[in-house]
Amino acid sequence: MPHTPPHDENSQRDDEGDLSDLLSELRILLPGAQMLTAFLIILPFNGGFAKIVQAEKIVFLATFFLSMTSLVLLSAPAIQHRVMRPLQDRERFKRVADRIMMCGAFSLALAFILGTNLVISEVFGHVAGIVACALMGTLIVCLWWLLPLHLKRSRKI
Repeated sequence: MPHTPPHDENSQRDDEGDLSDLLSELRILLPGAQMLTAFLIILPFNGGFAKIVQAEKIVFLATFFLSMTSLVLLSAPAIQHRVMRPLQDRERFKRVADRIMMCGAFSLALAFILGTNLVISEVFGHVAGIVACALMGTLIVCLWWLLPLHLKRSRKI
């Protein structure tokens, strides 16, 4: 018979807190995805949309697809949690939900970057759109991924 560690009440509270943290983080990401998607849904119905060049339409479609993908991925853990209640394997659920959330965040980041390109290109031209796209991508990579990894490694937070 395998050895099972004694039940630790603090460990269970931390475990539940981690899941609550994850779901709270999703609540923060979802409005950004919702706002971007809402903007993108109404854009083709705007009279000027037909005048944009084919390349901008492709960027729009990619942005829209990534934005919708982020909505699906970011809402999935909350829906899965509800469907699977009571959770039988909380640790496994958290690992899978974390991966889904990170994929959703990645999709949202790409949608933000392409959305920046779409708007800035329309207002200031394609070169400015590419520069803004690169700046937004750099900002997201630095603040969303590199800074947290650096802080984790240096144990400052």
